[in-house]
Amino acid sequence: MNGEACLGCHQKGSPLALYTKMPLSHFHQLKGITCQACHADLKAPQALSTEQCLACHGSFEKVAARTANVKPHNPHSSPHGNPYTACDLCHHQHAKSENFCAQCHAFKFVVP
Repeated sequence: MNGEACLGCHQKGSPLALYTKMPLSHFHQLKGITCQACHADLKAPQALSTEQCLACHGSFEKVAARTANVKPHNPHSSPHGNPYTACDLCHHQHAKSENFCAQCHAFKFVVP
């Protein structure tokens, strides 16, 4: 995948990822992470697997440790276990992210 392929979804602007329909892209762009850093091996833009996210973000345990102080409950430490640990349950790359826990619980998290 090359930079031109990104323009199918991303708008021209500088920096490119700040002008996009992709909600998570600006978080990564502000840290200097390009589209190609995660999507280089894909023939077309696709959602990343949890394993691909964890390659940079660390293990589930490390992610949970970084959000240990989130109240009322750490969103990355589910007592339900798998399959409730997939990143894209809450963090959607190509749509607005959501609070997956709120389907059953009254937790009010702000999900980037």
